[in-house]
Amino acid sequence: MVDNNEIKSMIVSILEEMTETKTSKPLVDEKTTNPTSQGIIKEAQIEDGMIDDITEVDIRKQFLVPDPVDREGYLKMKSKTPARLGLWRSGPRYKTQSMLRFRADHAAAQDAVFSYVSEDLIKAMNFVEVATKCRDKDEYVTRPDLGRQFDEENTAKINQHVKPNQKVQVIVGDGLSSAAIEANIKEILPSIKQGLKMFGLDFDEESVVFIKHARVPAMDQIGDLTNAEVICYLIGERPGLVTAESMSAYIAYKPTVGMPEARRTVISNIHSGGTPAVEAGAYIAELIHKMLEHKKSGIDLKEVE
Repeated sequence: MVDNNEIKSMIVSILEEMTETKTSKPLVDEKTTNPTSQGIIKEAQIEDGMIDDITEVDIRKQFLVPDPVDREGYLKMKSKTPARLGLWRSGPRYKTQSMLRFRADHAAAQDAVFSYVSEDLIKAMNFVEVATKCRDKDEYVTRPDLGRQFDEENTAKINQHVKPNQKVQVIVGDGLSSAAIEANIKEILPSIKQGLKMFGLDFDEESVVFIKHARVPAMDQIGDLTNAEVICYLIGERPGLVTAESMSAYIAYKPTVGMPEARRTVISNIHSGGTPAVEAGAYIAELIHKMLEHKKSGIDLKEVE
């Protein structure tokens, strides 16, 4: 029977073959790493069969190109984008560390789509929880039309718990990233509320609707049901390899079923590495004020600004 020491020795040997380096050395050569990132990329350590989390490496600071012609220019370019620049290669292939990071980020994006927003969070925020006609995530992904509609039971729940004829109605939807809602919602709602107060406006926190299996046009049906003047819809964006926590805000003046997409105003890329939730909330409040003032949204609002 193989003991723990032999297993650890085997793990170390395999990792050395994969990374072509000793595990006692940094995963990234300090000579080809941005000096400001020292301390971010730590040495790989084996403890009880565990290694450092590769996703903790900041890819904007990770630099693997040996002997670059313009090191400072390369690092300056990398600081402006989360794109995977300066990965280098082993022959025609990516280095093992870069490939593992790609697979880890891809897995995080898939998890964001197929996981659910925590029921504890929904209860803690006191949302009015409803669901579209989609029965599960597979149907949600393959039947966008069902993600825009509510059945009779959920329609009745909206009518029962949401006040009609409000100036501002806030909706939250899981969309294509539950992670985006969990990462941003606690910060953005107070920011929107505080921003609206500056204009003498508010929204009813007891009437905030959370939609499970939500598509963007679901806000149009709620618009018809509630007759709200402005609906602000916070929904998880389709995740990518940069982040799985990006959220969008779709805002429309008196949305109705079948209206053109041009009537929506959209703020995207709301996350810690893009537009922070607090900053986005303040901007959303300002947009809502303009919509109520001009009674327009989307392209029509752009024309009067």
